[in-house]
Amino acid sequence: MKKIKPWSRRVGWPVLVLATLVGCSPAAEPEASAPAPLVAVETVTPGRFELSEDLPARVLPVRVAEIRPQVSGIVRRRLFEQGAPVRAGQALFEIDPAPFRAEEATAAAALRRAEAALARAATQAERLAPLVAADAISQQALDDAVSQRDQAAADVAQAHAAWSRRRLDLQYATVASPIAGRIDQALVTEGALVASTDSTPMARVQQIDQVYVDVRRPAASLDALREAMAAQPSRDGGLPVMVLRDDGSPHDVMGHVLFSGISVDVDTGDVLLRVLVDNPKQSLLPGMFVRARVPLARFDAALTVPQQAVVRMAGQPHVWTVDAEAQAHVSAVALGELSQGRYRIRSGLTAGQQVVVAGMERLVEGAPVRTQASGPAASAASSAR
Repeated sequence: MKKIKPWSRRVGWPVLVLATLVGCSPAAEPEASAPAPLVAVETVTPGRFELSEDLPARVLPVRVAEIRPQVSGIVRRRLFEQGAPVRAGQALFEIDPAPFRAEEATAAAALRRAEAALARAATQAERLAPLVAADAISQQALDDAVSQRDQAAADVAQAHAAWSRRRLDLQYATVASPIAGRIDQALVTEGALVASTDSTPMARVQQIDQVYVDVRRPAASLDALREAMAAQPSRDGGLPVMVLRDDGSPHDVMGHVLFSGISVDVDTGDVLLRVLVDNPKQSLLPGMFVRARVPLARFDAALTVPQQAVVRMAGQPHVWTVDAEAQAHVSAVALGELSQGRYRIRSGLTAGQQVVVAGMERLVEGAPVRTQASGPAASAASSAR
């Protein structure tokens, strides 16, 4: 019999005790299964979907009047406050009227002299008519008197026209605004000599309670624009347009398309789209650059999903859906237009389906999921483990 070495006896007892304890312990519990992933979902419902395009535009006044003199003279007074609103017919400048008053008085005197000559010639013709009947004078003498009377009548008409012209010049000495609007700064001062042939106006009046917003669009998009204008007329007979600030926020005004241009810019290939905008608060000023949101199409019962719900698989768009048994499925879809962060779904989805909008990173086909409505908590679903 082989003897057991002392060191073997010392090691063997602990091993035997450990084996006995392990054999007597209860069986280890199986590992707990991982919870189903949490996803944020949105129910697909039909609704209005509007497709628009934001384009740079420039503000122009509806009417502009350059104030110019119709007579020559020295400016005596400016009769308006610069930058203030003016009425149609309101006096703006006064040109020294003294020379025009003198010319008007001269023309009035010439008219009175012509009228006196006409009265004398008419009396002479009346006196000679009975004498011709009595053979006291010749017919030639009467004919001469009648001719002088007619010439005197023509002289009266000419003198009256000259007087009317001088009186009109006197009226033109007061320069008035032909339109209502806001007047800019004065471009001439008191004491300046002005004439109707001057190249620089005295001032400018602009009507800005309504303004034009001119948009440039590619000529290739005209067909879509015309279809939109035919399908979505506004109450004013044109396509409604929203005017935006530089930061994208809308002005509190709305406009409508008046017309699209009939010629194409040979350099840019663009056409003009003119929008008429009511501007009662005059927040839009001539020369401002803004952005115009032009509608292109409208769908009254479109199915849409958020842009982040669309995933690309093998280059094709797909979305994850959750069925009634809370199982995830991937579906191929045909995408339409993208507007304001949402895609229009042309095919592949039906109304009432639940679409995953966040948390689809861990999904597999047919796997169970936990759902919550999309909203402020959707970001938590995308990071849930």
